[in-house]
Amino acid sequence: MLDALVTGGTGFVGANVVRELLAQGRTVRVLARPRGERRALAGLRVEIAEGDLLDAASLRRAVAGVHTVFHVAADYRLWAPDPRELFRANVEGTRAVLQSAADAGVARVVYTSTVGALGIPPDGSPGTEDTPVSLRDMVGPYKASKFLAEQVALGFARAGLPVVIVNPSAPVGPWDVKPTPTGRMVVDFLEGRMVGTLDTGLNVVHVRDVARGHLLAAERGKLGDKYILGHANLSLAEIGALLAEIAGSRVPRLRIPYAVAWLAAAGMEVAARATGTAPRVPLTAVRMAKKRMYFSPAKAVSELGLPQTPAREALRDAAAWFVEHGYVRRPLRLG
Repeated sequence: MLDALVTGGTGFVGANVVRELLAQGRTVRVLARPRGERRALAGLRVEIAEGDLLDAASLRRAVAGVHTVFHVAADYRLWAPDPRELFRANVEGTRAVLQSAADAGVARVVYTSTVGALGIPPDGSPGTEDTPVSLRDMVGPYKASKFLAEQVALGFARAGLPVVIVNPSAPVGPWDVKPTPTGRMVVDFLEGRMVGTLDTGLNVVHVRDVARGHLLAAERGKLGDKYILGHANLSLAEIGALLAEIAGSRVPRLRIPYAVAWLAAAGMEVAARATGTAPRVPLTAVRMAKKRMYFSPAKAVSELGLPQTPAREALRDAAAWFVEHGYVRRPLRLG
């Protein structure tokens, strides 16, 4: 029997989950599209099961003889020409994976949700796994699709599937090949394209801790429960200051008014719809920035033993990886 199947193992979080599993001596199978990007798995000893989240036959083959399923795969885009694609991948794909896991009788499933599917208290305090939330609170198709996918996972848990849900915040670190929206922010800063910041913030966490949190959830998590995999609540200005210190650059001093950012993003989206090319700043990202996405990882720290790598180390590791792999053309000496 194989120890684990990882869906989304070619992506940022998934590839780090694969690496953590291998570091612990586990045997790993990765569900991957036949012609998908696999750079994040280069040189790793994993079994590849070619297939798709919506291909039932390939899912049956992928889950066969597996102890634990880590369903990490998701369509993580804040803009898409057809938003229905996000709901097909994130909602129906999750339903298909969990049904296949249930049919195969796997011992444990860890479903990767996001803090974006959780509630944010109106008083500005950090959100928790229990903060009230509804579909109406979701900003944009990505968050809405992940909220609905989490409800699917909770439904399977109520029906008896041994599911644990993890909600990563904003991971940064190595192997962000695509890169993710958070990784793109780091690259933009290192390239000198971040001239200012909005008055907003997010919870930053080292992707290595997120990967470790997945394994800890499989080992120690309560079935049907949720765990925020996060670390430090930082404003964009604070993130910019840390990156400036790391890269030896100037701190972005300009504070961009929300209305200006909204108008600029709206214009980019008009162009994006005409060209089919994703805007550099999606309007959904600006709308999300209206609230600071601050969360508490206290439950995961106390119940799972989630590591808490300092945010500066996480950002430096991300910067070093992007520089080493050619995402940054400016000569930099990281500190």
